[in-house]
Amino acid sequence: MKLDLATLQGIQGVVDQNQRLVQHLNTGQHHPAEIRQLMGEITGQSIDDSVEIRLPFYTDYGRGLKLGHGVFLNSGVMITDLGGIILEDNVLIGPGASLLSVNHPLDPAHRHEVLADPIRIQKNAWVGANATILAGVTVGENAVVAAGAVVTKDVPAATVVAGVPAKVIKKIESSF
Repeated sequence: MKLDLATLQGIQGVVDQNQRLVQHLNTGQHHPAEIRQLMGEITGQSIDDSVEIRLPFYTDYGRGLKLGHGVFLNSGVMITDLGGIILEDNVLIGPGASLLSVNHPLDPAHRHEVLADPIRIQKNAWVGANATILAGVTVGENAVVAAGAVVTKDVPAATVVAGVPAKVIKKIESSF
């Protein structure tokens, strides 16, 4: 979905407010409950007590991020959520991972335009350290994205993907 200039200008107040909140979050020492409270202000939703967020945490917008129960975000995670990012229950995001729900057109005449496409990380999925998930990707339930992978396409449930670009390297056998 292409975001027009009026839409981008309309969210600027939220962006400005949330950048101040993110800076406050990342420059002080906070109890886990205080982190969840500040994240609630940033996302505009109530954050469940089962959610754990290690600082620093980065986002460019905040209101497009939806967190399920039992989500764990390790330190240095970058969330570019203008296009929407849903982290379902029990998702693990490794340190330094980037989830980028926006892109730009290849045509240089339109490169300053913003394209938004949501990311969904389904239940029990694990995104490894320094992995990058690009706009429009769904990571399936119980899937694993290996450290350093760059995910450009949907990841099937119960698989492990690795590499640049990420490819399926194995299926996960369930112990359920």
